[in-house]
Amino acid sequence: MESLYRKYRPQTFGDVVGQSHVVSTLEHAVLEGRVSHAYLFCGPRGTGKTTMARILAKSLLCDMGKDHLPDGTCEQCLAVAEGNHPDVYELDAASRTGVDSVREEIINSVGYAPVRGRSKIYIIDEVHMLTTQAFNALLKTLEEPPEHVVFVMCTTDPQMIPETILSRVQRFDFKSIGQEDIRNHLSYICEKEGFEYNDEALDLVVRHARGGMRDALSSLEQLSVFGNGAITLEDTLDMLGVSSSTQMHEIAMGIAERNGARLFELIDELINNGADLLHFTRQLCVHMRNVYVYLVAQDNKALLDTIVEDKQEIAEEVAAQVMEYSKELMDVANAARQRDNVPVVSEDNEENETEINTAIYEAESPQVSLADDVTILDIDPDSEDF
Repeated sequence: MESLYRKYRPQTFGDVVGQSHVVSTLEHAVLEGRVSHAYLFCGPRGTGKTTMARILAKSLLCDMGKDHLPDGTCEQCLAVAEGNHPDVYELDAASRTGVDSVREEIINSVGYAPVRGRSKIYIIDEVHMLTTQAFNALLKTLEEPPEHVVFVMCTTDPQMIPETILSRVQRFDFKSIGQEDIRNHLSYICEKEGFEYNDEALDLVVRHARGGMRDALSSLEQLSVFGNGAITLEDTLDMLGVSSSTQMHEIAMGIAERNGARLFELIDELINNGADLLHFTRQLCVHMRNVYVYLVAQDNKALLDTIVEDKQEIAEEVAAQVMEYSKELMDVANAARQRDNVPVVSEDNEENETEINTAIYEAESPQVSLADDVTILDIDPDSEDF
């Protein structure tokens, strides 16, 4: 079975979601016959960099001829989509980092004429992984390539690419795809695939993807298998390890009431349910952001990055003045991070739990820190008994 992100990968410029600034520029370049010899596509993962590079390759090879947008159905376009066109070279720089690989796979072959099409296209993925020597070897070829050659380099880390390379390419910055665009695309796929879906569940998948279409489609596919073709809110909360709106509301009210015991219970409940505390802290930050937005812009509900059912609960949190105490909690957590020189949240769930519980304790009792407790108990931190 073909994965959803491969099955629904855009085949033409018109299929691309959320990168209109890149699409528009490249379309004009193709139609006006002003395609550059080298491009750099950079941006977060899962935003369509490699896909756009393949569509550009189709534009240069399509049977429709020069100065036409690709139709995606001709023999040349299908060969590019399947990854077996002899004039399109896709190189993974992460596994070919050295100068020998660049010399062997690019420099020594770049002068040969195309086999089937009008151009030869080199797509170099994760280009920032190349060594300095490899970049230097590529420099002359990149500056003055043969007329029939186009380079497209893709990266998630453009700051690692030398300035000498950056000055010789046209750079396009891919942005994180908007939540509305991702949600509309997921809804379309659900209808095409015959999936039953819950609107709130899709909203959670969209937020969890954090602007990456590939991540959203991967989560959607997992949920469809898990739920036998049904995307439910309960399954989504369980699989993604996210906290429900009710849990976030209880935590916020616990902060507002300075009810440390209740907060400890809620954190313990999250741990027992297998929640990812790293993701929980991100959710809590987003939730508190929504509370602040509701406080200062109640007439503009569209600003709230949350589902409709949350807004009444957010109004209750505003009335309870949760902002005052949440800020203190975050300040204490940040102070603990600076004091101990360790991150507040890491990939280690046990370490995250310790940091969160420490912050709750000190926020509830701002006049007493854990260090003060050690002094009160008259325990020497350096002793073997400590």
